[in-house]
Amino acid sequence: MKTFKLENEPKIQTGFKIPENYFDDLSIKIMEQLPASEPKVISIFKKRKSLILMAAAILILALMIPILNNLSTTKKELDSTTLENYITYQSNVNQYDLISVLETEDITNMNTSIVLEDQAVEDVLSTNSNLENLILE
Repeated sequence: MKTFKLENEPKIQTGFKIPENYFDDLSIKIMEQLPASEPKVISIFKKRKSLILMAAAILILALMIPILNNLSTTKKELDSTTLENYITYQSNVNQYDLISVLETEDITNMNTSIVLEDQAVEDVLSTNSNLENLILE
């Protein structure tokens, strides 16, 4: 095998040439060509708009809670008028049927006397205007 003499042999030149100080100035040239970065601007109105919308949503929810609560709660007690009308017109039970079912102990419990003061009775009679209608019925 022959020994290589690299220094004596002609060297192959590359087809590319670069100007002098090319790599020194390269980063500066690239930075000049890039668009200047502008700081991100956050609009005050956008924040204010979201705060206003949030407050409006909370206000609407606060106003809707009592309405929804009233709609969901159904009246579980009957009016006295409705109960009287049902017993009068729909029921086939009369007072004698009720008495025959009740025991004597139940009847004596129902006959309790209520002690009322005269002043309390007068106050109720003077403030309640429906008493005349109830007496006539």
